[in-house]
Amino acid sequence: MTDGRGDFRAYLLAAATGVLERFREELRPEIYALSFRIWRVDDDDRRPYVAIGYNTESRYEAERRPEDPGEARCNYACRLLGGFEMLGNCPEDPAGGALYAEEVRRLGLWFDGDGDAAELDATREPLRLHFADACVRPARDLHDGGLIGRVLGRPLPVWVFDMYCPGWEIEATQAANPPELVEEFLAWQRAAEEAQPLGAG
Repeated sequence: MTDGRGDFRAYLLAAATGVLERFREELRPEIYALSFRIWRVDDDDRRPYVAIGYNTESRYEAERRPEDPGEARCNYACRLLGGFEMLGNCPEDPAGGALYAEEVRRLGLWFDGDGDAAELDATREPLRLHFADACVRPARDLHDGGLIGRVLGRPLPVWVFDMYCPGWEIEATQAANPPELVEEFLAWQRAAEEAQPLGAG
């Protein structure tokens, strides 16, 4: 018996497994990292989704510059972002949307209509945290269950990111992966921070 919390997370794990299994066979050797890109329908925090995709060696070669090859490999701005399956409270995933709405209603985070300023302020951060947690844990479970290695032939990092939350990508990606898979990503992040001009950010 369960109190229902985490039902959506379990759904995401099962659905993400299906997404990975549908990656084209001929493309799999080219993939060097998976991506969980979090976004929202119409900028509404009640309508989050995660697009499950990947980046390829071909994309890296097309984006890289001699002065900073690490950026092309690790920066989400250089990754493939479109055309991937979306899971969550979005039209493309009616089953996930129903589960998500039921779960956040149970948690007292949902409101109907446009909401007033107080409702928006009170629920924005809890809704984002709930969905972030729902994405990070299944990403790690894909590793722990051996699914990524089984489907793609070797373990690959999963980059988890939300372009509304700069900096969170580091924490999320560390939590979603075994340490050895994110060494390159973290090294690039550290180098980027060290290169940042004083007073910036």
